Amino acid sequence: MKLILAEKPSVAKNIADALGIRTKKDGYFEGNGYLISWAFGHLLQLYDAKDYDSKMASWKMDNFPFIPEKFEYKVKSSPRNKQWADQGAKKQLQIIHSLMKRVDVESIISACDYDREGQLIGDSIIYRAKPNKPIYRLLLNEWTKDEVLRGLAMLRPNEELRPLQDAGVSRQWADWVIGINLTSVATLKYQKGKGKALNIGRVLLPTLKIIYDRDKEIEDFVPEDYFKLTAIFQAKNGKYEGTYVVNKEEKFKQKEVLEKVLESIQEKQGEIIEKKIETKKEFPPFLFNLSNLQGHITSKYKGWTSDKVLKVAQSLYEKKYITYPRTSSTALEESLVGKTAKVLSTLKEDLPYQDEVKFMKTKRVFNNAKVESHSAIIPTYVKPKRLTADEQIVYNAIKNRFVMQFMPIAEYEETRLTTKILDVDLLGVFESKGRVQLVEGWKKVESVASKDKLLPRIEENEIVQLVDSDVTKHITKPPKAHTEKTLLRVMETCGKSFKEEDNEEMVGSILTGFSIGTPATRAETIKKLKDVGYIAAQGKSLTCTELGKKLVETFPVKSLFDLEFTGRLEKTLSDIQKGTVNKQRFLNIIFDFTKESVATIKKDQEITIHEVTGTRSKGRYEVLGTCPNCGGNIVEGAKGFGCSNWKKGCKFAIWKNDKYLGALKKKPTKTMVKSILQHKKAYVKGLTSKQGKKFNAYLSYEKNVNNDYYSWKMEFEK
Repeated sequence: MKLILAEKPSVAKNIADALGIRTKKDGYFEGNGYLISWAFGHLLQLYDAKDYDSKMASWKMDNFPFIPEKFEYKVKSSPRNKQWADQGAKKQLQIIHSLMKRVDVESIISACDYDREGQLIGDSIIYRAKPNKPIYRLLLNEWTKDEVLRGLAMLRPNEELRPLQDAGVSRQWADWVIGINLTSVATLKYQKGKGKALNIGRVLLPTLKIIYDRDKEIEDFVPEDYFKLTAIFQAKNGKYEGTYVVNKEEKFKQKEVLEKVLESIQEKQGEIIEKKIETKKEFPPFLFNLSNLQGHITSKYKGWTSDKVLKVAQSLYEKKYITYPRTSSTALEESLVGKTAKVLSTLKEDLPYQDEVKFMKTKRVFNNAKVESHSAIIPTYVKPKRLTADEQIVYNAIKNRFVMQFMPIAEYEETRLTTKILDVDLLGVFESKGRVQLVEGWKKVESVASKDKLLPRIEENEIVQLVDSDVTKHITKPPKAHTEKTLLRVMETCGKSFKEEDNEEMVGSILTGFSIGTPATRAETIKKLKDVGYIAAQGKSLTCTELGKKLVETFPVKSLFDLEFTGRLEKTLSDIQKGTVNKQRFLNIIFDFTKESVATIKKDQEITIHEVTGTRSKGRYEVLGTCPNCGGNIVEGAKGFGCSNWKKGCKFAIWKNDKYLGALKKKPTKTMVKSILQHKKAYVKGLTSKQGKKFNAYLSYEKNVNNDYYSWKMEFEK
């Protein structure tokens, strides 16, 4: 028997399906010589500070810095009450460990995601039981049947992945030490009132600084007037427009200069002194990595966040429809040529332009030098039969970007005209530009509009007549506020200079490994900045709140805001993963940095960055109804609607991030909760099915027969 440990139940089911195993038991599948069990992501978490020393239960300045001599793990906490262990995680951990100890189990296979976190999840569970059996690693980029079977035939000893585990542990311990120490000390030093913390983090603060700096640029921007002179010319075959240019400059600060030119050219003729025609190629954008996918979706569709894009992409990955999404690469490994041809052959079958889709092995698509751990995101050969509306958006974007690579290169013809005014001695000339799309190519895939600006058929040396001209006033514009797309780009490149029009290849190759966070964590960082109140979203724009501004301007550990500093730390983690840097050396740097930072904060001037008042929470304690569990009062809290007797052990709660409601694209409201408490059910409009269709239904929240928890039930109007 071989025991396989998957990261999630859905992945365990994919492996069981690939192996033809149908027998499901409590917490695992069994059959055909395999046991397949699963985690729920992390089953274990690092000790809290108070678990090491009871005095750390209360925050006191003298207790910091606090760095454990040895880092310990415990079963992860219950989301409902952090004081208790999550009972589901505890039970599953016991099942996995009991399977590991079975005498018929000869080896253990970790099948968690092939990244730092996946390695950490699997190793923390497996090695906790200290098994005296061979441990192997299944390394996959997708969960299709073919790939699972191929991967099981090419297992690697888990010890070979030790550098990946070291990188995961280093990241986890470093963030724990910096977060626990600096958040605690900063809160004690700079905040008045209790109930919230001033969150300080290794990735959080430099990301905040990016937004702060852009806000500052906008705030300090001084608009300037400039002027342009344009003219309309009549040629034999039609009219065209030209812009007055001197030494390639078309913007003028002095209006008087252009007005003199305007006066001097009235009723004059011009001559076409130069006509240039160039045929130019337009290549499709590169394959998606996670950051580019998030940027594409959040900029194109209203209401999307990078966090939401990652969740939907993860769902598609677990359903076998796309490859591993948490990648930083925009190319595929060269070994994937055969598999990619098979995927393309499957996907092009129903396309109206399938005759134009031709498989080619090109360096733009297949390039080992551009692949960091995982290849770019592409579809698998498994065609979805049914997707939610959100899944359809993300899947189509990935599929379209993939198909574009194998379509003809788009081509357009660009014509440039230079018109000189006759009989007037001018410093400048009038320039015109037009373009015509010759080959639509890959643009057909998403009906990308061409930028055609047609010019009439004009010959060089042709004489034309000026028919109209005008001097127009313009104002320089400030930089635009960051969006999730532009923020992700800066995080990915660690602020290395780039232009908005730079392609993904140029940006992605600026400095491998030198970034803020990883593809997997950047969305979470942006979400946390919003949740803790450091930034706010106004439409697609992200801006600093007053609290965020004060923190940047006041917090004395300036290196935590420095993109170079954070980039070097992330680069070191990348090097640990490659086995070129020692884990302990990195951790010693983090520990020393933390000690110095705590000392700096302690010595800093007394100032209040944030004051927590009771005004915000007054509305929370409106009694919404009677608790069906114990008769207490149901009130609204930050994370849900719960019983005021929770300290006495009442577990009744309707969580704001309830998964059942979330799957229906709904969140509980006061009105809904009041109705459920008073009438035992609520009529809810605008629920969304898995197929993306809207419907209405009655929802009730009833206690389970076998335990103390409550579950949702749905009824339709009769």
